[in-house]
Amino acid sequence: MLPAGSYIDLDILEEEISRLDLSPDRLVIDPNAVIISEDHKRAEAMAKLTERIGSTGSGTGAAIVHRIQRQDDLPTAGKEKRLQSFIQNAAEVMRIGLNKNERIIIEGTQGFGLSVLHSPYYPKATSRDTTAAAFVSEAGLSPIDVDQVVMVIRAFPIRVCGDSGPLPEEIDWQIVAEEGGHSEDLSEFTSATKKLRRVGRFDPDIVQRAISINSPNMIVLNHIDYIASETVDENGMIQNRYVSFVEEQIGHSIDWVGTGPSILTERSSRFQVVAGV
Repeated sequence: MLPAGSYIDLDILEEEISRLDLSPDRLVIDPNAVIISEDHKRAEAMAKLTERIGSTGSGTGAAIVHRIQRQDDLPTAGKEKRLQSFIQNAAEVMRIGLNKNERIIIEGTQGFGLSVLHSPYYPKATSRDTTAAAFVSEAGLSPIDVDQVVMVIRAFPIRVCGDSGPLPEEIDWQIVAEEGGHSEDLSEFTSATKKLRRVGRFDPDIVQRAISINSPNMIVLNHIDYIASETVDENGMIQNRYVSFVEEQIGHSIDWVGTGPSILTERSSRFQVVAGV
């Protein structure tokens, strides 16, 4: 579901619809979602955002500016003929689901440290607020609809390439692979623009800020498999020590750990044998 607060690159969306064979019963697009145009991308290129703040140059920021200027020519999903079969009021669809006691998961965009409102690194930030409260607002739901806030943090924090802001103890992907005993390349790239991401060591300060503002009742530590490959760490001992280190640094328990692509494991069950190490 793409609610009213969404900003859509039509080329990327159409490729995903085709690749995943998405039908209108599987994808809902709110008519007020904004279409990122070529003009938006050109505006960001002319503003040199990529060079100045390490922006991906996706056009999202320019689309947001266009929206808040409240001009009649704003391209929205409701005006796009190619999307008409998917158009529905997303907030109403979700409300119907909630009234039937169905569960709704809202996935936020980017990390807390990039919030245009709360980042300590402004102006090296993204164009939106990246807090749980903002995600609920953009979706069109009420704060009292929320009964769980899940915070996902990374063993190795990332930023986009270029002058995108401070990254304490920045390293590179080769160091991540070598220290974890990985033979394969672990390099990560941005999903839309395919640019190599910067990577650094765990930063407890920004995580503590995020916890303070978002007040999560569940914390997931992702990419724990980067810490040590199975060939180095057959019993999970090194990984367990690292999770304990993170818990001590942030002053909160880790509930789940990401141990590989599409693998999420409850902390207590994964480390039951070596608890306390």
